[in-house]
Amino acid sequence: MSALLAFDTATERLHIGLAVGDSIWLHESEGGARASAALIPGLRALLRDAGITLADVDAIAFGRGPGAFTGLRTACSVAQGLAFGSRKPVLAVDTLMAVAEDARERARVADVWVAMDARMGEIYAGHYRFDAGAWQAVVAPALYSLDALNAQWAIEPPTSVAGTALAAFGAHLDTGAAHVIADARPGGLALLACARSGLAHGHAVDPTSAVPLYLRDRVAYTTAEREAGVARRVAP
Repeated sequence: MSALLAFDTATERLHIGLAVGDSIWLHESEGGARASAALIPGLRALLRDAGITLADVDAIAFGRGPGAFTGLRTACSVAQGLAFGSRKPVLAVDTLMAVAEDARERARVADVWVAMDARMGEIYAGHYRFDAGAWQAVVAPALYSLDALNAQWAIEPPTSVAGTALAAFGAHLDTGAAHVIADARPGGLALLACARSGLAHGHAVDPTSAVPLYLRDRVAYTTAEREAGVARRVAP
């Protein structure tokens, strides 16, 4: 009986999923700064609930981002540590793709732009299409300003848009006539689905080859920049 463990700490929520055969256990709680302290206890709780140990898991998947620096480092380091100790392969799951999978489950969409709030007035976004049972990245994840993403969509309007940027930027994010799935997230079920697909397509790697996806060199503005109004806040 196959077993797969997946987790993501790239956003403000901590998501964990454990699949053992056809049975699934899920965990969701506050992430952000709390994720580093909550992740391992959450993993242990799910393994205990399922009645298995880490040795019984076939592969360990983590959300590689894009997302918060601390969250990405937390997920990657925990995945590497667990995989080294248990001699398991690792799957680095595209966090935005997991959001696309969640949107597919919620709204039955197969072509979706994922737009996640990246803070600092910016957006992590990527375009995904579900075809032949798997997601493909039509436009790879990138960091956009609000104006740049609106310009991108003006050229090629999206048919559906999912993610936290919808709430963060509100009407300033011009989705046009797109189907909006604002509550889509990289939940445990979506992470497991992406991990299964990655495993089936041979994307599992040695722990040393598992790395986060960083799209930004800076994590915050300086005080002077904030006072100068560089960090523009957009009301929803």
